[in-house]
Amino acid sequence: MIPGDFQIRKPTGKQLALFGTMGVVSLAALVGTVLGLIWMISAWMGTPVIFGYDEGPTQPIDFPHPTHVQDLGLDCTFCHRNVTEGAAATIPSAGLCLTCHEVVGDGLEQIEDLRKQVADDRPIDWVRVHRVPDHVHFVHEAHIRRFSGVKTIVEEWTDIANPSVETEIRLDEAQRIVRGAKVGQTIEIAEAQVCSVCHGDVGSMAIVEQVRTLKMADCVDCHRDNDAPTDCTTCHY
Repeated sequence: MIPGDFQIRKPTGKQLALFGTMGVVSLAALVGTVLGLIWMISAWMGTPVIFGYDEGPTQPIDFPHPTHVQDLGLDCTFCHRNVTEGAAATIPSAGLCLTCHEVVGDGLEQIEDLRKQVADDRPIDWVRVHRVPDHVHFVHEAHIRRFSGVKTIVEEWTDIANPSVETEIRLDEAQRIVRGAKVGQTIEIAEAQVCSVCHGDVGSMAIVEQVRTLKMADCVDCHRDNDAPTDCTTCHY
């Protein structure tokens, strides 16, 4: 070799180990950053693309809503009993489930698991499907009261300054409750039917999933469309 020519030095084992460690850490940081950005964007848009919400989360014990709602004729308020009285809809206790399943469902794996957990005094760790931020107060009772009762379907409010609008419901909300609803019809909406405005047709879902974003824009738009308060203290107090 001619003196002065550039000569590449072979890296030592220590240097190779250091480079390898730096590469792994950098890759992990890159993956973490990408996942974090995906989570932030999906949370902002209301469509969590990496956390299994496309088809709803898997619950520790299967609760087939179609069986209970469509086949047996139970409505939302039978299990979610606080929905017409307070802020939270509440999840039924396992004891309520055993009102029927103490004697119904012998030999079924899910029912046997339910009975065993109750016998062992262990709570059922249900996976939450719908959630708003902790600084947001959503009162179920007020929304149930607003949309239930005898309502005439309208395209838009006829007179927002008139108290009679309490007897009206916009077509958009009416169609979420009653399929095929049309302007001009008068319908009687049961308290349990109101749930579908935000939660969709849960009674037909084998696995409950989120159908609306439930983000601030969604709530504000609904309040504006229904002539409801939109000042900050309505939900943030």
